[in-house]
Amino acid sequence: MAIDPNDEAFATLTRRHLDSAYRLAWAILTDTGDADDATQDAFALAWRNRRSLRDPARFDAWFGRILVNVCRQRLRQRSRHQIQPLDIEIGPAIADASQSTSERDAISRAMARLDADHRIVIVLRYWADLTIDEIAARLDMPPGTVKSRLHYALRSMRPKLEDHR
Repeated sequence: MAIDPNDEAFATLTRRHLDSAYRLAWAILTDTGDADDATQDAFALAWRNRRSLRDPARFDAWFGRILVNVCRQRLRQRSRHQIQPLDIEIGPAIADASQSTSERDAISRAMARLDADHRIVIVLRYWADLTIDEIAARLDMPPGTVKSRLHYALRSMRPKLEDHR
């Protein structure tokens, strides 16, 4: 049985993007198990739909859309079966070496309260460092919608972060 050169090229593309795909999935899902599963599911879905990739130079955007949609689906499933965390009073942060850890934890908690669509645009903008237009292309939505989601996500996170300070 001969190996299709297009299949080999696709396998090469996926190997090249595996680490960055996992890191993006982890940034969105904040759970290593979910990130592993989402990355695997996204690559499997991409493999099944590999014939729809017209331009290998656009693999990043094409696969990114698949991965983000898989992550979005996982976040929505998670929110349906969410366990309410204990509301533990946190004292004021002391300016020391643990302050940056404390700030990261506060950001993580604020992001965990966002719905899937808002969390995804925050991660793509501030973690993956994509522009508004790149996010819009990856999510297949108008740039205005991306800006609106960013605005409302940041507005929702701000009080939680100010309370932390």
